[in-house]
Amino acid sequence: MARTVARVIVDALAELEVRQVFGVVGDALNPLTDAIRTTDGVEWVGCRHEEAAAFAASAQSQLTGRLAVCMGTVGPGSVHLLNGLYDAAKSHTPVLVIAGQVPLAELGSDYFQEVDNDALFSDVAVFRATITSPGQLPLLLETAVRNALGRKGVAVLTVPGDIGEQELPDDRPSRFSVTTPTTRPDEDAVRAAAGLLEEAERVTLLVGRGAREARDQVLALADRLAAPMVLTLKAKEGFEGDNPYQVGQTGLIGNPAAAAALQDADTLLLLGTDFPYRDWYPEGRTVVQVDTEPTHIGRRVPVEIGLVGDVGATVRDLLAHLSAPAPDGGRDRGHLEKSVRHFASWREGQDRLAAPGHDKGLIGRVRSALDNRAHDIRPEALAAAVDRYAADDAVFTSDTGMATVWLSRFVEMRGTRRLLGSYNLGSMANAMPHALGAQFLDRDRQVVAFCGDGGLSMLLGDLMTLRTYDLPVTLVVFDNRRLGMVKLEQEQSGLPEFGTVLDNPDFAAVATALGLTGIRVTDPAELDEAVRTALDVRGPVLLDVVTNPDEIAVPAKPTVEQGWGFAVAKMKEIVRSHGDDSPEG
Repeated sequence: MARTVARVIVDALAELEVRQVFGVVGDALNPLTDAIRTTDGVEWVGCRHEEAAAFAASAQSQLTGRLAVCMGTVGPGSVHLLNGLYDAAKSHTPVLVIAGQVPLAELGSDYFQEVDNDALFSDVAVFRATITSPGQLPLLLETAVRNALGRKGVAVLTVPGDIGEQELPDDRPSRFSVTTPTTRPDEDAVRAAAGLLEEAERVTLLVGRGAREARDQVLALADRLAAPMVLTLKAKEGFEGDNPYQVGQTGLIGNPAAAAALQDADTLLLLGTDFPYRDWYPEGRTVVQVDTEPTHIGRRVPVEIGLVGDVGATVRDLLAHLSAPAPDGGRDRGHLEKSVRHFASWREGQDRLAAPGHDKGLIGRVRSALDNRAHDIRPEALAAAVDRYAADDAVFTSDTGMATVWLSRFVEMRGTRRLLGSYNLGSMANAMPHALGAQFLDRDRQVVAFCGDGGLSMLLGDLMTLRTYDLPVTLVVFDNRRLGMVKLEQEQSGLPEFGTVLDNPDFAAVATALGLTGIRVTDPAELDEAVRTALDVRGPVLLDVVTNPDEIAVPAKPTVEQGWGFAVAKMKEIVRSHGDDSPEG
């Protein structure tokens, strides 16, 4: 007996070792969800919002490198997937989307809920197609999967509501052979790059996510070149723990040691990164860039030599062409040692700021009187406490904004910790659904989400998905009653804070009402015990910590203009506040 379209698709997912399919049920998907219901090893995860489903699939794909799958039914259901799919697309990770559609005979008639899916997903997908005949399978499915895996992106297969139940006229097993080649740059280019690095007096590495599989080689290169290693946020995972060369991140969330390491270098070596912020690259430096994607070479900063190839293979070639260390130590290590000392000094200051007794000392009391009059918990202290008590193999996710800043500065990716965030798209509301997808991969592995109060509010309904599937995710809410990053951006530009204040509920009480364990902390003295308790809970838990809304993250290289802008903004806020209290206000 020939299989139906739905059965062919779901059997293929099982063959591809897809264990969960995320989505919201609907009429066009009914044949597919029924096929999932009767298939061992493939689980349907019913989310409350398709955006959460797409984020969850994106998280699974990023963590495993394998294909992940989400589904949206006809019209609005597929539209809701878009934001999470853009996260996957900009993270260059393979996700297959099965999108519902109106019955085939109604296509093009402006039927109820009809949306042109091929147009809808045209910008986000590396492949998209609508099945118009059962005879197109399994070839069309194979093509979609190969595109998603081979091009590391989103592939969309649209299934009209009356197609899923139809049988294939010529059924055969699906075939998905995909291999990933290892690329190496041209030998002459490697020799030229090695020559530039050999002649340089002060080299700094800027290391990105694309170098993660080449950790040992990159550390060997840093040692050979006596080069400090600046990490992008996505390179924290894989390069932060037990690394004597790393000096943290640059950019708005970074630190002055990393900024200085770039500024003081005469030569920069970019490894597996497309770090987008041009203002943070120093001008007039010799730059060598290594990337697997030719279009990434030189698009952020002018490059002297671009090496197109896998970071591991390319670094091995560079090491082979660099002079071996001399018996007396050879290369001057002053640049590296200065950068590492600077980073250590900055971290000591950050550790003091995050210490539980900070506000009790003289400096802390002065700061508290200026920026923490309500004696709220410092977000630095919360992030540091989570770092202390979380497992060394925990998976961390973070919402875009200040939650990511505190994670970047106070959580070390030691051991086998993993890190996920919407770090290319910059979406709000990703931390919780990313954590949802991650926890399904391993229910025994600790998953911790750094949630902004604004981000959590956006997809609050999917707290119920955590409850329904009893996923032991720990949600840590930085409850500062603000859109914190927007507030900081406004004030640095000299604008008074406007539109950023959030009228939050007691999130712990909301979580409790939804069947999760809810813990709320308002007293700094109770923070450590609350964090320890939350991480020990077996089951979904939400830790709602009331943090100081006026705590700011000073940029790695603050400008005079930013300082003046912040001062002017604060004066405007004070004047506005006084005016609001007046009888005329």
